[in-house]
Amino acid sequence: MGASGCGKSTLLRMVAGFETPTAGTLTCQGEEITGPGPDRGMVFQDYGLFPWLTVAENVGWGPRERRLSKQDIRERVERLVSLVGLSAFADQFPGQLSGGMQQRVAIARVLANDPAVLLMDEPFGALDALTRELMQRELHRIWRELSPAVLFVTHSVEEALVLADRVVVLSGGPAHGVPGYVRSVLDVGLEHPRDVTEPRFNALKRELLALVVAGAPEQEACA
Repeated sequence: MGASGCGKSTLLRMVAGFETPTAGTLTCQGEEITGPGPDRGMVFQDYGLFPWLTVAENVGWGPRERRLSKQDIRERVERLVSLVGLSAFADQFPGQLSGGMQQRVAIARVLANDPAVLLMDEPFGALDALTRELMQRELHRIWRELSPAVLFVTHSVEEALVLADRVVVLSGGPAHGVPGYVRSVLDVGLEHPRDVTEPRFNALKRELLALVVAGAPEQEACA
């Protein structure tokens, strides 16, 4: 989390291997990141699906590119399409699906490569409130079943606390004329599922909001 321009998405793209750090190094599981790799899968806010491919074909795209066997691809696709609750829509095209369903396809497509790290850049930001809440539950269910590490960028304090074990608050950044840096790390320490009306949740919400606002430029904090 952090104010706009502090470098959240840039950091995520560097972990994905889409951008290169100007100094220092990034590592994943002890190996230096020098470019994109199947050990890191990116889920974007705009879904990024291939509109000319069906749900099943989108999910199977990565394994096909890696030249896995047809049987392996078929089994992966069936398992993951079922995992995200879209078995009945496997032969549909993205344009025939709702926003929430398209995001499920995007998540399944990334998971088809068995990534160690799932990178998510405000993946639910374009969804309505109800669908967003449902997708948060879906993501947590998928995480329980497959256990990838998840690095998740969000502007929502409540979403961060609903999902995260640990929230990293960034501050500064080129947009604000100072280097970006980690301002604070908040360990959430609440059991799942989390009740947003519970007193401890709301105490953490106030604490996290204060950290984010303190790290924002003055004009943004007052907006």
